[in-house]
Amino acid sequence: MSKGLSLWFSCSSIFMLGASAIFISYNGWIALLLGILAICNIGWGFVIKAKKNRANQS
Repeated sequence: MSKGLSLWFSCSSIFMLGASAIFISYNGWIALLLGILAICNIGWGFVIKAKKNRANQS
């Protein structure tokens, strides 16, 4: 995975988790949604990394 793409996934995940922490005091459902989206974003980053590594090995 390129450095720019990994930076994008890390920064977007940190932003969503930070927003989730802020929204805990305002609305729990939005905080839960942002937390789930952040976890899915992290997982998607690992999926893309695995696909790129698999393509490079072939």
